[in-house]
Amino acid sequence: MNTSPRDPETGGGALLDQIGPALSRLRRRTSNGRADLTRNLVLNVVADAPGEMTVGGIAAEMGVTQPVASRTIAACITDGLLRRAASQADGRRTVLELTDAGETERRRFATEQRETFEHITAHWEPADRTQFAQFLVRYSQDSTAWTARQRGPAGK
Repeated sequence: MNTSPRDPETGGGALLDQIGPALSRLRRRTSNGRADLTRNLVLNVVADAPGEMTVGGIAAEMGVTQPVASRTIAACITDGLLRRAASQADGRRTVLELTDAGETERRRFATEQRETFEHITAHWEPADRTQFAQFLVRYSQDSTAWTARQRGPAGK
């Protein structure tokens, strides 16, 4: 038996080549539109940050330019979801914080995403649904750790 990672018989090859497009489709098709998707990403980046978060930090986390991130952040501020604050580490620096409305919006997005997951997987066996959810959460956690290692100890 061929056990090469490119061998489709062993779960590699063609199956693994479908991961990137599948993740892209998941991201596009399980949100209520691009504005909601981008807003949700920004709110989660701020909420998940281990420390203070800046516009530049959000841009880096999202993989977009600073002006692109700035437009979404400005809309979130206008809508009362984020606020600008002085850094506690360096008062000259401006950081972003979630407002109560921003946290409420994050919970709303999470509820919508859970409901979407439940609808999409409604015909699955309960054990399959649970296992997929566990693997998806694990993948997300491991990708966060992998990204941190790629950036190196200085967070670059």
